[in-house]
Amino acid sequence: MSRSFSAHVHDGATVAADAQLGDFVVVYAGAAIGTGCRVRGFTQVWPGVRLHKGVDLGPGVTIEAPDGDGSDVVIGAGTRVGAGALLHRGVRIGQGAEVVAGAVVTHNVPPYAIVAGAPARVVNYVQQAERKPAAEWHTITTPPKTPSAVRLGVGDVTLHRFKFVGDPRGDLSVGEFMREIPFMPKRYFLVMNVPNDKTRGEHAHYKCHQFLVCVKGSCSVVVDDVASRCEVRLDAPDIGLYLPPMTWGIQYKYSSDAVMMVFASDYYEAEDYIRDYDEFVAAKRRMGDSGVLPVEHA
Repeated sequence: MSRSFSAHVHDGATVAADAQLGDFVVVYAGAAIGTGCRVRGFTQVWPGVRLHKGVDLGPGVTIEAPDGDGSDVVIGAGTRVGAGALLHRGVRIGQGAEVVAGAVVTHNVPPYAIVAGAPARVVNYVQQAERKPAAEWHTITTPPKTPSAVRLGVGDVTLHRFKFVGDPRGDLSVGEFMREIPFMPKRYFLVMNVPNDKTRGEHAHYKCHQFLVCVKGSCSVVVDDVASRCEVRLDAPDIGLYLPPMTWGIQYKYSSDAVMMVFASDYYEAEDYIRDYDEFVAAKRRMGDSGVLPVEHA
């Protein structure tokens, strides 16, 4: 482990041999710093703080000391935290995320999200993942101009343009289930009044199919199958997005008037949700090339 002369590691701390600690860094008993991490100067790593592989903390990062159950600070593999950022106790920062210098992180950060501001909000997503060209990792696409459906290169996710009829008496847009939308719904819900700095979704389903239409206003949706990601802007009532099972979905950049309608193939079942990205990655790996769901969820 590379340490400067003034870094101090307390007994009971776990620090990887190749971790780099800057001047005046203090690592307390009960903290854990993974392999390949870099903690630059003037940062205190408290008990209950866990840095996974390859985390890079800039100088002067402030981490609030955890004070009990559920207040640990967990920073995912490959995350970068800029100088002077403040991380509140209990936050989880997903793998590959980027916290801009000076940001105040009060809530969990999705994997590969870029957050900035005070309080921090998602402003973008990382375009380049380690060992993956940007074009193969996080693409941004637009809907087709005429009624049709296009694949986005993320599993079986498809983006749809529906028929739209303008009429002086009132406009009309229509889509047909089992013809254009590949399932029959058992449930719908509406998402509305979402502050622009908030993120919705952040989960996948084992079995449930979903179809998203922003019937008013606009929002951006990120879809992810571990191998690749794509971002689309839903900003018209004749545009829809199909999310098959085992697709991680995130919605952000909601306009103030946005109303998102979601059709679901199944009734609500809490057990069908995967809300932790690491669990989602593990489940996808268990499926492998066969695409078969784990037995307990098949």
